[in-house]
Amino acid sequence: MTFDDITGDRKLWAAHFEGEDDNEFYKVFNNWADVVWLRAFFKENIDDLNAYFKITDIKEAISDTIEDSERLRYIIMDISPETDLSKIFRPLDNNQASDVMLQKEKARLKRKYGHSSWLRLYAIKLIQGNYIITGGAIKLTATMQEREHTRQELVKIDRVRRYLLEEGIIDDEGFIEYISEL
Repeated sequence: MTFDDITGDRKLWAAHFEGEDDNEFYKVFNNWADVVWLRAFFKENIDDLNAYFKITDIKEAISDTIEDSERLRYIIMDISPETDLSKIFRPLDNNQASDVMLQKEKARLKRKYGHSSWLRLYAIKLIQGNYIITGGAIKLTATMQEREHTRQELVKIDRVRRYLLEEGIIDDEGFIEYISEL
C-alpha cells in the first residue's frame, strides 16, 4: 500500500492499494463521472434507489450523481491556504461524540434542493484537517452493512487504519515521517 498526496499540501492523501491502477480518490471520482458505470450500478441497485430516495428514473440518478460528484470534487480540491477539510468530514459513526486516534470519517455533500446526496468519501483522520481517503461509495441504504459494495468500503477503511497502526503511525507527524522515509 502506498499513499498519494492529492492536493499537494500534505493535507489530503489517498490510499493506493497494491495491484490497483489508481488511488482510491481518483478511482471513486472516475466511476462517479462514468455514465456506463453509473447506469450499471443504478440498474443493479434500482430497488434501493426507489425505496430510500423514491427515484425510479436511472437517467435522473446518473445526472444527480455526476452533478454532486463535480461539486464535491471542487470543494475538496479547493487548495486555498484557509481550506479546512474538517468542515466536510464527519465521524463515520453518527453516534460518535469525541475524537479517537486515526478516526474513521466520511464526507458527504449537502444538496441545496431535492434529495440528500448519496455520495460518500471515506477517510482516516490523521489530525484535524488532514485525511487519507480510503474509498467512496454511492450509499443508497441506511447502513453500510446492508449492501456488499458499502461493506467493502468498511473493509478498506479498516485495512488502511490497521496498516497505519502496524507501521506505528498515529498522527500526521508520524505519517509525514513515514512518507519521507520511502
